[in-house]
Amino acid sequence: MNITTYIKDKITRIDEGSAFTYDDLAIPNGEFTAASKSLSRLVRAGTIKRYRKGVYYKPKQTDFGELKPSDSELLKIYLFENNKQVAYITGVRLYNQLSLTTQVPNVIRIASNTKQVRGKVGNTIVRPAKSYVVVSKKNIPLLQILDVAKDFKSIPDGNRSQILSFLKTKIAQFSAKDLERFTTFAKAYPPKVAALIGAIFEVLGFEKQSQALRKSINTLSTYSFGITEDLLPTINNWNIA
Repeated sequence: MNITTYIKDKITRIDEGSAFTYDDLAIPNGEFTAASKSLSRLVRAGTIKRYRKGVYYKPKQTDFGELKPSDSELLKIYLFENNKQVAYITGVRLYNQLSLTTQVPNVIRIASNTKQVRGKVGNTIVRPAKSYVVVSKKNIPLLQILDVAKDFKSIPDGNRSQILSFLKTKIAQFSAKDLERFTTFAKAYPPKVAALIGAIFEVLGFEKQSQALRKSINTLSTYSFGITEDLLPTINNWNIA
């Protein structure tokens, strides 16, 4: 099968309205130049459209005309490599999705431990954020909860009682395996995160996990979250203020 036939076959399998890159087409080594020419011919034929350099989409036809991919579809380009998720949405956009803030930012933070993600989707700017551990589809829900703890004080219009309730509820629902992984990930975050999560563990009665985090932080340090004992009774055990 020549490269043109190969690409056409790949594209027929892509849903209308979906965006894709060279990675999604799994171009064989040594065929990128020929693949680029084939894609250009398909663009001229109207079979596909070029969104920006290296990013294409299969147009979706409706009764109201042609639809471009949605912003959420275009965001996937920044989150995946070789059909594997290597980045995730964090920051204010995440906290809005979790109903922890009403603000809708025009900047989306994308966290990855392998690349610096920058770009633009519509009117939304995409900027990089740090991931403290390897990103995988399985890890992301745990990392996003740790990000909430990390940004506890900086979530716009965040209600501290509500955020603490969210963290306690999510952590209490973990399976034993996820709780173990979550504890390991917390150690990789800044010490203040380990302190806050440790205090929540203690309230929930997760003594083993609480002790594991206590060993990972400096007990002489103070961690400022603006939390009082009525919100989290264990704060004095973790030097949280």
